[in-house]
Amino acid sequence: MKNIKLPLYFIVIFFFSHASHAEDISSQSKKAETGLNAWDKIYSVLSHPRCANCHVGEDNIPMWAGEDYDQDRPHGMNINAGESRIGAEAIQCSTCHTDTNNTIPHGAPGAGTIWHLPPVEFAWFGKTSNHICEQIKDKNRNGDRTLEDLVDHMKHDLLVDWGWNPGAGRKTPPITKEQTIEYFETWTAEGAPCPQ
Repeated sequence: MKNIKLPLYFIVIFFFSHASHAEDISSQSKKAETGLNAWDKIYSVLSHPRCANCHVGEDNIPMWAGEDYDQDRPHGMNINAGESRIGAEAIQCSTCHTDTNNTIPHGAPGAGTIWHLPPVEFAWFGKTSNHICEQIKDKNRNGDRTLEDLVDHMKHDLLVDWGWNPGAGRKTPPITKEQTIEYFETWTAEGAPCPQ
């Protein structure tokens, strides 16, 4: 009888340890799925022209892109923000981009702060979802910010806020600023997974 009880004991232990492992895998899978779903919403904002048009590379040329244009193209009037990213080398961005939005459709917008391009390390115009996801988690390419710092940036930066108040004739991102922040907090809480 002792010989039967011992193997039965191991079978029960084996069963419960594998059941617990399966639950852990299922929980991790759900967490990743929730995080990736939240990321998809975030990406719909970060890749939207209101956000991406100024997140350009070393050529320092902002873009005009989106549904308002028949094709993506560099900012009109041969604008180059220069290494300063505010146009200090030629014509400052603030020459046209003042403190307030222009009431004329597609007129130069303003945001109540100095208009400028983000640092070149933040360039993501035309990049994939995976690229942008990995980039914003990388402190070397996000302004040395934690994910919590990025939420604070979204909440308080006037140029970020402008994306949802872009002035006459411009489309806003597909979800609200508040929704974007909520999705960002969910994505962070679920381990900030990136799509492959």
